[in-house]
Amino acid sequence: MHDLKWIRDNPDAFDRGLSRRGLEPVAQRLIALDETRRAAQTRFQEMQARRNEASKLIGGLKKSGQDATALLDEVAALKERIPAAEAEDKEAGAVIDDLLTRLPNLPGDDVPDGPDESANVELKRWGTPRSFAFTPLEHDAIGDKLGLMDFTAAAKLSGARFVVLKGPLARLERALANFMLNLQTETHGYTEINPPILVKDSALFGTGQLPKFGEDLFRTNSDHWLIPTAEVPLTNLYNDEIVDPAKLPIRMTALTPCFRSEAGAAGKDTRGMIRQHQFMKVEMVSIAHPDYSEAEHQRMTGCAEAVLEALGLPYRRIVLCTGDMGFSARKTYDIEVWLPGQNRYREISSCSNCGDFQARRMKARFRPEGEKGTRFVHTLNGSGLAVGRTLVAVLENYQQEDGSVIVPDALKPFMGGIEVIR
Repeated sequence: MHDLKWIRDNPDAFDRGLSRRGLEPVAQRLIALDETRRAAQTRFQEMQARRNEASKLIGGLKKSGQDATALLDEVAALKERIPAAEAEDKEAGAVIDDLLTRLPNLPGDDVPDGPDESANVELKRWGTPRSFAFTPLEHDAIGDKLGLMDFTAAAKLSGARFVVLKGPLARLERALANFMLNLQTETHGYTEINPPILVKDSALFGTGQLPKFGEDLFRTNSDHWLIPTAEVPLTNLYNDEIVDPAKLPIRMTALTPCFRSEAGAAGKDTRGMIRQHQFMKVEMVSIAHPDYSEAEHQRMTGCAEAVLEALGLPYRRIVLCTGDMGFSARKTYDIEVWLPGQNRYREISSCSNCGDFQARRMKARFRPEGEKGTRFVHTLNGSGLAVGRTLVAVLENYQQEDGSVIVPDALKPFMGGIEVIR
């Protein structure tokens, strides 16, 4: 959500930000609509005041036995005109609100410009991809040979883009989730939350999924939505709240199932576990002071990378360009893990600083010490990590020529003595 006052004061800067996102300028239209609304509000208030004044005068004239016909006619005319001004005010306000809620966040000044992922910029790499004495398989082939990853059974139950994991592979996914939660809570200081996974419209509006992206989500017949990520319930814990600034930053993490109706471009990643309608994810959310959100963004991204480093999985960090960022993000780092079966890096985490964009939609504020007014907090979110994709990375990077998979050392305490999956 954008600040209309800021747009009025900085129309060119606002349109430049939209242009960097590939959107047409809209500032002058918003300003004109705002002027129409303000004029209608002024007329409405003036007519109401005159009607009240005339009504008092009418009472006085009647008490003194004087003719009040002219004032009665004026009040009658005002009663007819007032609803039109009120309707014009509401109509202009509705158009303004609809426009503002559908416009994405403006990119940060240091975000690279570009139309799509081809303009993303690599910032660093960690780890050296393993050299194999054999041709490494993709994760679905590994899982199939192990007899522990069943897409056919899942399709019978639910259709395409679902999977059934069995035995040690199911335990390996659970081990990953437990390891990630322990790392983010015990080492990195996040508070574990167990939130609802069914939410109301207002929660998805607050984080920016609604109204624009409703078709990407699953909705129930009770008007609840299945969450696409725990970012939604975690961030909305501070919906319409005034936070004590001494408690900032607030860091939360949650392991939840996530549901996405739109699971990627048609025909892309139709095999395997990369893009599914249902998946597990450990999410990190920070509610931060505006002055320190950039530092918090760097910290959060490092917390996600620490998972891969502990697992010995090579990765790279990239900064997304303006054309590839999500709707609510001001700046986003993607972490891409090396998948030897595909011979390329694939996204495993996105960490975004949303600035005050979501906070404005949610009215999440804090009151600076010594000030009467409030300011909007900054919100950040990141995967720490997507559990299924991390499972994919472990299978491909730790596969052996005989089809077995070695369990990474960091996961062995969670595997009940299983060190190799055969």
